[in-house]
Amino acid sequence: MNNLKSVSRRFALRALGLGGAASALGAAIPQARPFAGPRKTDVFALIGDRWHNFDYVRTALTRTLVKEAGASVTFTPDTTLLTRDTLAGHKLLIMLCDGLSFPGGYTTPTPFYDPEKMKIVSEPALPALDESAVNWLTPEQGKAIREYVEKGGSAWFFHNTSYISGGNADFRHVQGALFTGHTVFRPYKMKIMNHDHPITRGVEDFVVSEEQHFLIYDKDPTTVLVRSVNEAGLEYSTPKFGNQGATCEACWAYDYGKGRVCFMAPGHTIPSFWNPEYIKLQKNALRWLLRET
Repeated sequence: MNNLKSVSRRFALRALGLGGAASALGAAIPQARPFAGPRKTDVFALIGDRWHNFDYVRTALTRTLVKEAGASVTFTPDTTLLTRDTLAGHKLLIMLCDGLSFPGGYTTPTPFYDPEKMKIVSEPALPALDESAVNWLTPEQGKAIREYVEKGGSAWFFHNTSYISGGNADFRHVQGALFTGHTVFRPYKMKIMNHDHPITRGVEDFVVSEEQHFLIYDKDPTTVLVRSVNEAGLEYSTPKFGNQGATCEACWAYDYGKGRVCFMAPGHTIPSFWNPEYIKLQKNALRWLLRET
């Protein structure tokens, strides 16, 4: 918690105009204005990985949740800050990351860079990189998330977090699904299945362009609020999981113990996050998770 307090102090100075006090962790504090909703310690957002860089997620959510919805969010890519003490100081945990780290380094930051075309020249020569991925979420961190939500906290999982479930049973039990793969980058529709839930109220179907994620959903089907649909009927299949069709669960919400859980599949780009209907969905979810509605 001392790290978080230090971050808050630095960004408080920045908000007062003392530039240079910024931190790479990026705790975002909204400008003072009348607001009857969230308080300073409401949201802890653990975001970013090799293929989903910290900056675009922070930029996207700063607009929707901080500037427009008035929440105070501490953004960080530092996985070591995911502790019981950190969670205890916040009402809501947000995660957008795949659970992988590459301690041996890697050549290209994203799969869009072709290492065959991006020749690396180094004098003296670089040692060979061990690009093996390891899971960073520990059993203790998985238990901490589960206990946090069971006792009344809320958890909001985006996009590729279902990948983490394959290596952590407690995390999967809370988040409710297992990632099985995704399509190439292409448009898909987010089709509202339940218009009566507070999260989807007033939200219409919308289309985003990014990977369509597929998964195995573990929870009650009635808790699914939105499904992703490939309107061209293109199906997705893998050797391990077989044919999963052209549609999949893409947003759900349920009570978990004394807490609440929500998942939303879109999140690979800023244009996805800033789709006008998706912004409505995010703002509704924020209020529901913070029990403002």
